Amino acid sequence: MGLLIFLIILAIAIFIFQKSVQKYVVVEKGGEVRTVRKLSLPVYKLTAIIVILLILAFIAVSVRYVPVGHAMVKFNIITKKFTVAGEGITLVPPFIYNTYIYDLRRQEYTMTSRKGEGRKANIDDSLWAPTSEGLQVGIDLTTWYRVNPDKLIYVHRNIGPDYAEKIVRPTIRSVVRHVISEYKVMDVYSAKRRLIQGEVEKRIKKMLEPDGFIIDGVVLRDVHFTPGFAKAIEEKQIAQQEAERMNYILLKEKKEAERKKIEAEGEAKKIEIVSKSLKQNPQYLKYLYVSKLSDKIQVIVADQPTILDLKNMLSK
Repeated sequence: MGLLIFLIILAIAIFIFQKSVQKYVVVEKGGEVRTVRKLSLPVYKLTAIIVILLILAFIAVSVRYVPVGHAMVKFNIITKKFTVAGEGITLVPPFIYNTYIYDLRRQEYTMTSRKGEGRKANIDDSLWAPTSEGLQVGIDLTTWYRVNPDKLIYVHRNIGPDYAEKIVRPTIRSVVRHVISEYKVMDVYSAKRRLIQGEVEKRIKKMLEPDGFIIDGVVLRDVHFTPGFAKAIEEKQIAQQEAERMNYILLKEKKEAERKKIEAEGEAKKIEIVSKSLKQNPQYLKYLYVSKLSDKIQVIVADQPTILDLKNMLSK
């Protein structure tokens, strides 16, 4: 591509230059008048101008722009050495260097069962792995990573631009399978999910960082099971909820029975105290009777010979 641009610029420059330095003169030769073209500049000046145009054209096609967050690996085909150019303008002489642009920003690799997401958006790319009991679980996982700028030449020379499919994906799948195989299915489902996520991240770092990649994080997005096992888990949860409800009912009834027992013991104690008081003072019964009446009642006639003066009785 650089060669083609260079040749086009060179051709245009020569054409324009040729038109600008030529002039037409009328000469007589053998009795015949002719119009001929002649150069208006000496040969040495013409040569100097052509050289300058060639140098300018060479510089023009040598200017390359590296986008923000990227880096360019340059390979000198003469010295067979690699160099790296950072973001911005850089000079890359044509015919001498082969160049490759690498993205140094954070990248993500997602494997998921949801269509429209992840690297393979049109298929179920969930990662299925066996647990310690031999049961299959599906893992949806996202890994964030970056190419290490200090190891960019190593990555280019030993792995190449297709590193995502060549090394990142296989490493993630291998690590997840090994980690999941060390845990029981219910650990993956709930109790130790965060612990498993941390273990996966630690092992991915251990394997990918020596190859020139920086791991920024791993997220275990979702866990799913085969239809039969998912149904069994649902039934178990329903049974647990029912058992918890029954335990609550039994506990409630036990508390109510204890309350009634305490209440009955209190009533019995109260009756016992009243009985002792009646034995010591028979008039106490009348007092209890009167204490339950309204404050506005002053006299009670129980029968013709019995008239109770409440005011006097209470005062006593």
